[in-house]
Amino acid sequence: MRFQKPVATMPSAAGPHIATLVVPRITLHTSRASKYLDVLFRYALLICSVSIIAVMALFFYELTSRSKLSIAKFGFHFFTGSTWDPVSGDFGAMPFIYGTLVSSLVALVIAVPLAVGVSVFVTELCPRFLRGIISFTVELLAAIPSVIYGLWGIFVLAPLLRKFVEPWLAKYLGWTSLFSGPAYGIGMLAAGVILAIMIIPIIASITREVLVAVPQSQREAVLALGATRWEMVRMAVLRNARAGIMGGIILGLGRAIGETMAVTMLIGNRPEIAKSLFAPGYTMASVIANEFSEATDDLYLSALVEIGLALLIVTVIVNACARLLVWSITRGHARSHA
Repeated sequence: MRFQKPVATMPSAAGPHIATLVVPRITLHTSRASKYLDVLFRYALLICSVSIIAVMALFFYELTSRSKLSIAKFGFHFFTGSTWDPVSGDFGAMPFIYGTLVSSLVALVIAVPLAVGVSVFVTELCPRFLRGIISFTVELLAAIPSVIYGLWGIFVLAPLLRKFVEPWLAKYLGWTSLFSGPAYGIGMLAAGVILAIMIIPIIASITREVLVAVPQSQREAVLALGATRWEMVRMAVLRNARAGIMGGIILGLGRAIGETMAVTMLIGNRPEIAKSLFAPGYTMASVIANEFSEATDDLYLSALVEIGLALLIVTVIVNACARLLVWSITRGHARSHA
């Protein structure tokens, strides 16, 4: 490394004398060792990136190879059959698929309005001093372990549903058959509510990102035309961010589909297809968590692994669609930390 000192001259305020301004310039000499380090650094990052793809490929390979016995015996009937009998060796995953879809849809119905409402309030209406507090509190929900959600659901949520919510729903909405039957407090409704609480941070954070990405000029233009604050949010903000919001919703759906421990503790774990949300159910993730250690038969174990393979495929597809939708609205916009 060598220092060069070019000299610039300028008139001095004290008189006609010339003042000298020294501007140091640093010249770096590249060496053979630095070239090798640069190549090593580049290939190290390449290996780190490729390893992620390799891990995902190993997931698919391992699950596919260990579920070959179930795939060969049941074929596509595995996903349409409703009988789950380990004793007779008859396995059908339809009750678990049904429970996963119903509990996830209930979670979306509850979580989407809350998450979008919080995001709109934080980005458009919230005072600056309160914005950080609300954002931190919402994001804190994502850091709570799922087993804590499950314990809270057992001791707090389930008694509330059993004593207050489910009797009220049965009284006024029991005619729909969705809220009929005995009120256990534990069932698909309880699983949906706990999932809604768990996916609110995901949907809210993604929605906030895409709302911030909407250009401020569009807000100002709509307000200049005489629109109210609500009309501005509806026409200039939500309409432009709808693709990204949908991506956040799908990303939350992916989290809800794959959630295990909290759902296992609250859904009731009964492999049946019931129309009422009060009834116990089962999900693909919870059946693996509950029965994997008990699967001593090869076919039984292969059937559980095939459920895991189907769950992985669905999760990858859902997350890919969500990322694509979010990218379609946020590309070219820098992240805002306001």
